[in-house]
Amino acid sequence: MTVPALLLNKVITDFLQNTPQDIDWNYKPAEDKWSRKEIIGHLIDSGHINLLRFVRCTYEENFKLVYEQDDYVAAQHYQQVDIKELLDMWILLNRQIIRVWENYPPDRLTARCDNSKGEPNLQTVEWLANDYVEHLMHHLKSI
Repeated sequence: MTVPALLLNKVITDFLQNTPQDIDWNYKPAEDKWSRKEIIGHLIDSGHINLLRFVRCTYEENFKLVYEQDDYVAAQHYQQVDIKELLDMWILLNRQIIRVWENYPPDRLTARCDNSKGEPNLQTVEWLANDYVEHLMHHLKSI
């Protein structure tokens, strides 16, 4: 999965190079909306869940792994964490995802898992990888 790995690496590099130094990471546009810190925290949670999906799909198939994004963000209190610590964790987690993708067994790219909260919705590893990068880019644009 070289293409998603290269794209993910580029997205991370571009974000870090083009993010203003004086950004207000704590600002919440509304009480029920995430701050920029919480968005990075959400991306960390997404990375953890997806890394588990990618690893498990190397040896298992048709399992279900979902998460409640608002509950995860609230439980981990990202608003109180130093932004450098959050960004470091986010970078390292994504570097691990890139490593997994670069060494992914070709015969397991069509392995599937269920990432839905409702009716089963099995997706391939390739689909999950591309969706992960798109999801990441969507949230980074909002920062």
